[in-house]
Amino acid sequence: MNLTLTSTTSCPHCLYSKEEVMATDACQVVYACTQCGIMLKPKSGDYCVFCSYGTVPCHPIQTEILGE
Repeated sequence: MNLTLTSTTSCPHCLYSKEEVMATDACQVVYACTQCGIMLKPKSGDYCVFCSYGTVPCHPIQTEILGE
């Protein structure tokens, strides 16, 4: 099964959503909303901002789920 490398990230502050391409070699732990500028960090227990605020979890989590 293929991994998804794009995720729509939604800012909890201003509700702006934007499709982003995820890195395959690292988790993104800081994300600046392009609408309001707030700096998002992962929620407690999550690996990265895509796991917390995205429609698709990050590459390492997808790999774990798929058992690859």
